[in-house]
Parts: sequence; C-alpha cells; structure tokens
Amino acid sequence: MSLGLADLKLNDERFTELLRKLIGEAKGLQNNPPQGFIPRENNASDHVLALLEPHKVENGGPLHVERVEFTDGRGNLVVRYPGATEDSVAFVGSHLDVVPANPEGWERDPFELVVEGDKLYGRGTTDCLGHVAMITDLLLALCEAKVALTRTLTVVFIANEENGEVEGIGVDALMDTGKIDHIKSGPVMWIDCADSQPCVGTAGAITWHLKAIGHLFHSGLPHKGINGLELAMEASKALQQRFYADFPAHPSEAKYNFATPSTMKPTQMEMFQGSINQIPAWATVSGDIRLTPFYEVKDVMAAVERHVAELNAGITYLDTRGPCSKYDLPGGEDTPRGKLELVWGEHPMEGIACSLDSEGFHALKVSFITFQRLNLLRELARD
Repeated sequence: MSLGLADLKLNDERFTELLRKLIGEAKGLQNNPPQGFIPRENNASDHVLALLEPHKVENGGPLHVERVEFTDGRGNLVVRYPGATEDSVAFVGSHLDVVPANPEGWERDPFELVVEGDKLYGRGTTDCLGHVAMITDLLLALCEAKVALTRTLTVVFIANEENGEVEGIGVDALMDTGKIDHIKSGPVMWIDCADSQPCVGTAGAITWHLKAIGHLFHSGLPHKGINGLELAMEASKALQQRFYADFPAHPSEAKYNFATPSTMKPTQMEMFQGSINQIPAWATVSGDIRLTPFYEVKDVMAAVERHVAELNAGITYLDTRGPCSKYDLPGGEDTPRGKLELVWGEHPMEGIACSLDSEGFHALKVSFITFQRLNLLRELARD
C-alpha cells in the first residue's frame, strides 16, 4: 500500500546516524585551496549511496542514481524519483563540501557530531551536510512508503559550492553539460540556506580592482610626485558616488524584503611598499558590487568602465588633498600624469528573483503557512 506525502516523517535515528558519518568525513571535505584544503566529496556521498543502494532501479527500486564526476573523487549526485508525468520539481544546492574549521576555536570537536538534547554540533550541521542527510532521509521515506508522485522529484547534491574561484566541478559543470536540463520543466528549490526562512531573492556579486598609478618621489618634495594612494581613494569615492546615482534602490526590492539596495564598496587595499618618506607610486583598491536582480550585471560593468574612462580623461578635476596634491605634473605631454586601471574579478554572478506568481512559490508559501498553523495547534493543545 502506498502512502501520501502527509504521512512521511523524518526518521530521527537514521538522519542522525547519517549526519554522524558525514561530519566524520568533514576534515576531508574542507574547501579552501589557498589554505591547502582541497575536498574529496566522494567521501561524503559514499555514505549516501550506501543508503540509497537497495532502492535503485537496478535493485528493483524506483531511484535513478548517478554520480557525475568532472574531477576525480569530487562527484555530484543526481537522484530521480519518477512521477506520473514529465513535470518536475527539483531540490538542488545541498553541497558535500564545507568551509574549514579550526578546532582551537571550537568548544567541541568540529569533525565529530555532538548531540546535546535537541542541538547538533559539528562542521556542516547547517551548511550543508545536515541538508544532505535530511533530503537523503526524505528519499528513503518516499521509497519505503511507495509514495505515488505526480511530478518527478530530482535531488542534486553538488560538489565545490564553497569555492567560487574554481569552475568545472560542481553545479556549473552539470548545467554546462546538460546533466540537469530536465529540471527546467518545473520549480527548483535551492536547499542550502542556513537562515531560518525561505529566500526568494538574492543579490549578484561582482568583484573589482581599481589601480591608481601615480609618480614616486620623496615626500619632502610632494609637489614633484603624484600620490597613488590619494588618487586611489578619491577615484574610488567618485566611482561610488556615480554608481549610486546610476543604480539607486529599485522599487521591486521592497516586495522581496531585500535588506539593502545595490551597493559598491571597497573592502581591501594594496599599495607600493616604499619608505614612509616616499610619495607612493601606486595603490590598488579592491571591493565588490552586490547587485539586486532588478539590474543587469552587463549594464553595471559597462557603466563603471565608462566612468573610469571619464575619470582618466578628467583626472585633474578629482578632489585633491592639500596645496601640493595633484594628479598631473606641469611641463607638457611627456610629464607624469595619474592613471586609473580597472580590472574585474572572475565569474561575476547575476542575482535571482523568484517569480512570486509561480506554482513553486505558491506551493512553498502554502507549506509554510500549514506548518506554522500545525505548530500553533500543537502549542494550544499543550496548554
């Protein structure tokens, strides 16, 4: 006899045991190559595959399971539970890697699951091994109850989510190769957020580096130098002012409860390492743009590039600091003149705004309202 979705419950013991195994692998799942941490996500997905094995189609079950590797030992899992139609619903984004954990900063061992009452401790409990364990248990519950779904459910556990600098390993490669094209026929839920509520919109991210090239000279004669540090600070300020004029708060942001509008800000600075008594020859200001999805990344990049070109052309009009501060030196065309160079970081990311009229959003909204009402009824019953 098959049961319905409403009859399914989390198997606490099975969930906890799987999570214990996953967190036990977390030391080898840490992902930060500059620090020497390169994960092997298969160490985690091996435990998931072992639980799903009896329910695969090859063994008489309903699950189509495929490990997709683009780099040895760093596979993604694509699991399908067939429905009665070709329509789809997909749970994507739960990842098998984690950010590094320094045990010295933890009160408990981060690489061992610790259960204290209803609290779970360990690297990956919320980001994102706990999600992997929960959705794995959902798949097992569906199989055991022989639930008849109208839509085909696809679950995608991904590799390399915690490192955006390296491509061709995780969900980007799955999309590029068409491995998950079939999920385009229905709602996609990105199951990764460690916050306490669903997220229906997120900003994109663009990193930038603005190098200001000046002219090195002794600080006792500042009128003979061009201060790259001053130029970098004034130019980045001017760029920010122009950015906020071009891309102000968008009216649609309020509907999605965005905490901030689009922002452009400096976050790091690097400069010429001379003596304190030298006018610095150059300085680089680096930062990022967080762009709400109601603006296009290409439009922002084009606008900033245009502004940098305009600032270069009129560099003498930038604000200076004191009577000897200047961005060109007198004497004709061959004399030093300050210059700005803009370099974009790799992999600019577009923001996302889910359709508030979609069937996926409607289903999610109804589910959460129902969940809240059930919790309220339980509280009233206790009273």
